[in-house]
Amino acid sequence: MSEAEKRILIVDDEVEHLESLRRIFEREKYQVDTAVKGKEALEKLRQKSYLVMLTDLIMPGGVDGMDLLKAVKALGINTEIVLMTAYGTVETAVQAMKVGAYDFITKPIRRIEVIRTIERAIDRVNLMEENRRLKEQLKRFMGDGVEIIGSSPALARPMEILRQAAPSVATILIQGDSGTGKELFARAIHEMSGRSGPFVPINCAALPESILETELFGHEKGAFTGAIARKEGRFETADGGTLFLDEIGDMSPAIQAKVLRVLQDGEFERVGGTQPIKVDVRIISATNKNLRREIEARRFREDLFFRLNVIAINLPPLSERREDIPLLARHFLEKYCRKNHREIKGFSPRAMETLITREWRGNVRELEKSIERAVVLTRGEYIEPGDLFDEIPLEQDLKGEIRVPFGIPLEEIERKIILETLHRTGGDKKLTAQILGVASRTIYRKMGQLQGENDNEPENSEDSGTDGGEN
Repeated sequence: MSEAEKRILIVDDEVEHLESLRRIFEREKYQVDTAVKGKEALEKLRQKSYLVMLTDLIMPGGVDGMDLLKAVKALGINTEIVLMTAYGTVETAVQAMKVGAYDFITKPIRRIEVIRTIERAIDRVNLMEENRRLKEQLKRFMGDGVEIIGSSPALARPMEILRQAAPSVATILIQGDSGTGKELFARAIHEMSGRSGPFVPINCAALPESILETELFGHEKGAFTGAIARKEGRFETADGGTLFLDEIGDMSPAIQAKVLRVLQDGEFERVGGTQPIKVDVRIISATNKNLRREIEARRFREDLFFRLNVIAINLPPLSERREDIPLLARHFLEKYCRKNHREIKGFSPRAMETLITREWRGNVRELEKSIERAVVLTRGEYIEPGDLFDEIPLEQDLKGEIRVPFGIPLEEIERKIILETLHRTGGDKKLTAQILGVASRTIYRKMGQLQGENDNEPENSEDSGTDGGEN
């Protein structure tokens, strides 16, 4: 956390006590303002923003700690309130927490206790601000009705191709690992294409050849046993719109030939029929297989590949777009909170760090299911690491390579290396720093920049000092 962001206001009518607290926090590199009266504190709150206000509960002069608390809440000031109270007014302090105070500490004040309480209060402010920021970002992404969320460099090229290709009539082949959002991209292309017909998806790997054929092309009455009536296929249903052929690499050679004819001539016959049927269908296909290898193995037609691959979109795995994970996580949190009628404010810093550094073999789909699980199981206001998975791996394989695409900016190379090293060390920042040969604070700062929030974990948590303990 930068010094500019560690700004607090301390309010106490006892000047000696006030100055003792000032010295404590200035030694911790905080920016400290003070006030001896409630009215003076209220004026400073109007003029300047503070992360936390540490105030005595009982003060003379007409405006005490409770009055300050109520004023802050009424004015909508984003400042957490920590109260200082004597043992005889603890009950009043508890009532103040019900009004909206973050916490209270009892006198005499202990140095370690007051520092840690303020640090936790700042964590809460940053957490709320991060969730507010993510909500605002989501509004911008969801404004056009297309749920492709992310702004990472790895996603920039696919998004550029999508926007350019969507208004055309060209066939598009989307390639990427399972769970990277191929159907979501296909739907976005259709929505942005302006075509008046429907978006019709079909999974070519989920159906046997005979059923897939009739699902695609339809059949005439009596074409086979059980064909008691004429049936329209997906090509007819998608007329004027878009047909999405998912897992095209699993399609049999016989059906590949029939699809090729539709692409070449714009017509086909139903199973058992003899009359050609003309259709205006845009085809978008997708696969997680390497179709060039399938062609070499003679499992996929090369002429069909060239017809399908007029425009190619390659979707990156989630490991190459970790910058998008906070925004994706927030999106799924809101989605499943609505579905399950839950009110969860967001993710703890540890939970978000776990999400960013975890290896997502199932990509965005796996991330989504983990968030859904957490929404159902969490009992607190914020999701913690234990809510996300059945177990968190304690050890990671430190062997292997980190591959960097040619032409990636130096800043992105640094970010990718830090994220991958964090992933392989199970999120251990100190070990990551040792491996990369940098100071631990460098890793904390870089992670804070990535997450859009500040990591407040101190490097030296042990503090045996008692300065100001009798105040």
